[in-house]
Amino acid sequence: MEAYAQALLYAIPFFMLLLAAEILYGYFIKNQKYKVMDTVSSISSGFTNVLKDSLGLGVVLISYPYLFEHLALLEIKATWLVWLAAFIAIDFAGYWNHRLNHKINLFWNQHVIHHSSEEFNLACALRQPVSNLIAYFPLLLIPAALVGVPFEVIAMLAPIHLFAQFWYHTQHIGKMGWLEYIIITPSQHRVHHAINPEYIDKNLGQILSVWDRIFGTFQEELDDVQPQYGVLKPAETWNPVLINFQHFWRILKDAWRTRNYWDKIRIWFMPTGWRPADVAAKYPISIIEDVYGFERYDTPSSRALNGYAIFQLFATLGFLLHLFYNYSNIGLDELLLFGAFIFVGVYGYTTLMDRTKYAVVIEVIRGVLGIAFVLYTKDWFGLNSYFTFGSIIVGSYFLITIFASLYFTYFEKDSTKAILINT
Repeated sequence: MEAYAQALLYAIPFFMLLLAAEILYGYFIKNQKYKVMDTVSSISSGFTNVLKDSLGLGVVLISYPYLFEHLALLEIKATWLVWLAAFIAIDFAGYWNHRLNHKINLFWNQHVIHHSSEEFNLACALRQPVSNLIAYFPLLLIPAALVGVPFEVIAMLAPIHLFAQFWYHTQHIGKMGWLEYIIITPSQHRVHHAINPEYIDKNLGQILSVWDRIFGTFQEELDDVQPQYGVLKPAETWNPVLINFQHFWRILKDAWRTRNYWDKIRIWFMPTGWRPADVAAKYPISIIEDVYGFERYDTPSSRALNGYAIFQLFATLGFLLHLFYNYSNIGLDELLLFGAFIFVGVYGYTTLMDRTKYAVVIEVIRGVLGIAFVLYTKDWFGLNSYFTFGSIIVGSYFLITIFASLYFTYFEKDSTKAILINT
């Protein structure tokens, strides 16, 4: 976990620079693909994902080293050919893992966050799950374990394979000629994120496009079918934590409500969206039918609230980088406590972005506890060793959080509604 945290110290700033470049490019060509609230929600989702993974929160059903130790039939050295074979094995496993996520009710819950944005840009690539608490991916690497691909090779290639899926989440790159037959391109991935009937559940590959062509899930981006993004059951919230568990909550309620005991069990493993007949009739769920005419999620927001959301985003980024940089110096208990402050912070300010009243309760309590921690320890998880007034800065941040949440809940919200009515 420490090595992963160190890698994030470089990966996160790099991704943020690419995001900034795409935003600036869209601004200069007057074709902006970003909206403030959606972007903050997307990046915040990425923050919760890397926080969960770096803290090792979850259960691994079986690890690749275990499979390698017990299943390897050969002992091979890590030559360039082995590295290539391992990369192909990871990509093949990734295709089927992705396909399972789209096809099985329970597994869709851990992937829906990635599709929940109604925009398509580099930021939406960061919408990654915290709901994938049970890791089963190594099971799909059994063929690699059987032929003896060293686990060090898999460990090195897996994050590279993941990070390499970032760049093609953009609308600013058109079709790429002959590369369309080899790798996943922005054009192909726009199709994948679209909710148009022609595009649903297509282009499930991650790096190589050959798997979609072999297994019948390939769809070219059509000139006369403009991709529309999101999910057919819209998230209708900026809060990434809520989005992560919305689908699970729907399944759980359906399993509880149905009178058929067999349906209570099989609903979890049926095709995505399947519901028991008795529950579907009594508790209908609205689904987007006109993909070109649906109302995209939005909330009343002023420049001040937009600016505050961006402020919270960068403050959270600062907290994360401090946690990763000091990972080995912070004990496990304090790592979990620090992580809790960040996690609750994301929940709090994205709930405030939704203009939900209970957000102020979360933010005020978080702010008070943060100030209390600073006063009690006279530090912020070792920050004072780098900045003399580090704890004062953090304490000031929590004061801003308290007052801003009160202001946006009880004062500006009413004035924003008035502005919207007048316009």
